[in-house]
Amino acid sequence: MAELHTSEITLTVGLDENRVPETLNWSAQDGGVDNEEAKAMLLSVWDSKNKESLKIDLWTKDMPVDEMKIFFHQTLVSLSDTFMKATQDEKMTAQMKDFCAYFAEKLELR
Repeated sequence: MAELHTSEITLTVGLDENRVPETLNWSAQDGGVDNEEAKAMLLSVWDSKNKESLKIDLWTKDMPVDEMKIFFHQTLVSLSDTFMKATQDEKMTAQMKDFCAYFAEKLELR
């Protein structure tokens, strides 16, 4: 049996005295990313035992609100792409894309 290759993604969160994120950095050696700065991150994992998603949402205190709106829009678009890839459900993906367009319009992102 072949040896299992493992890959590691590292997240480092710098907190202030009130435990509010001041810095976010991430590394992914296999992806060529080394200690890159980020202003926000959304991490979800699926707990198959309990049939629920677990999440960590972090953003730095200097993340501008206008950039947060763009980040959320791009994340929603990406989620719809991933949903299509994972389920091949074209009808629901189209609904999700419609919502993404509505979201962008209401936030005046386009």
